[in-house]
Formats: sequence, C-alpha cells, structure tokens
Amino acid sequence: MEASGLTEISTTRRIECEKCPLHGIPHFRDLEDTERAFISTFKIGEMTVRSGATILMEGSASPHLYTVLSGWGFRYKMLDDGRRQILNFVFAGDLIGLQGSLMEEMQHSIEALSTFTLCVFQKDGLPKLFGNLPRLAFDVTWLAAREEIMLDEHLLSVGQRSALERAAYLIAFLYQRAKAVRMLNGQNVIPVTQQHIADSLGLSLVHTNKTLKKLADRKALSWGEGGCSVLDEAVLLDISGWEGLPALKRVYI
Repeated sequence: MEASGLTEISTTRRIECEKCPLHGIPHFRDLEDTERAFISTFKIGEMTVRSGATILMEGSASPHLYTVLSGWGFRYKMLDDGRRQILNFVFAGDLIGLQGSLMEEMQHSIEALSTFTLCVFQKDGLPKLFGNLPRLAFDVTWLAAREEIMLDEHLLSVGQRSALERAAYLIAFLYQRAKAVRMLNGQNVIPVTQQHIADSLGLSLVHTNKTLKKLADRKALSWGEGGCSVLDEAVLLDISGWEGLPALKRVYI
C-alpha cells in the first residue's frame, strides 16, 4: 500500500499529456504520437504530495507507478534502530514504484523533499506497454539500468572517496541532475539539509558539517535556510574527481 501523507488521486486530469511541462526540455527525448497516446490512456490521474510525506514504504506493494512532474525526493532504507541510508534522489521525469510493481513489494522507501506533483499510472498497463511499444519498453528498462549505474557511482563514492571528495561529488551530482531538468529556477539552490547529506554519505552530522564548511571555504557552495547553494560547479568536480553526468537524452512517461 502507499503510505500516509498523500492526497487522493485526482481523476480529473489537470495536465494533459500533450501539454506535459516536461515536453521540450532538451534532456528528454520527444515521444512518438503512438507513445503519447498510450501514456494518455495508461495515466489514471495525478497526485500532490506534501514535503516530508512518504510516497512508498519499504515492505509495501502498490497498484500504481508514478512519474514525477515536479518536486524533489529521495529513496532510502532504515535500520531497526532508526539509522537511515539515503540511496539516491528523485527528480522531475523520474519513474518510481517500478520495483514494488515487479517485485511484489518495495525494498526501499521514498520521501518527498518538497511538494511533489505525480502522474499516476495503473501497473496493470505494463504488460501492454512491453508488448505493444518496444521503443518505450526499452526506455523503461534503460531507466532501471541508469538507476543501477548511479547507485554504482554512489557506492564507489561512499566506499573509496574521502569525506571531502564524497561531499563534493554528491553536491555536483544533485546540481547537475536538477539543472538538466530545469528544477533550479535560476537559484542554484538544492533543497537538502545537512542531515540529508550525512545520511547519503554515511558520515556523522558533525563530520558532515565540518566537511561542508571546507567546501564553503573553497567558495564551492554556501548554506542558507532553503538548502545548499552551488557557487562553483567546477571546484566541486575538481575536488571529487568526477567527470559529471553523460549528456544522454532519456524518456519521460
């Protein structure tokens, strides 16, 4: 089941697929007419999620898949004693809930970092998608593979990079992903707390604070009430030794 903190699914569609706000963003490939027509029938409504709400919970199953129209979120796992590991972050255009649809139950939870707007799809439509729309089916598989690649990079960072390199990599990663889908609104602010950073990097909050201060001293970033402001992306990339995200177009559903 979906967790608490969600509004009901609105079946009175506010945004038609033909007028999707993600259409025209260079990061996404254009949909074919047959793909857009199928997605329009696959979609059953929209949902608004408040900041801090759990969208999907570890151990639960869901009859729905979601695409993020707007907003920030993150995937995470919890230990019995309350410690949290953030696995990855969720951005506009991302498909969520596929794991819970295919594997019977979610192996991680997803929480909203800001107000979320989600397109809602009935998972029963997946067999038809894979059977009748091979290009779109390939793209859905590609999204799952890309998520695996990102998790590989995150694991490398946590396992082998120094604390300073880890922090620089994570901020650069979040900044590039958000910039690619036009989520920064000219502000260059990533709406995370230092606790989110600590839970992503596997560091204590104190260690994280000291590490981020070193990046601030290098004029790479600054912190305010709204989150982390990126001041110099090149410095973050240089410190982390990361080449950045590849310039690949991807699908949105």
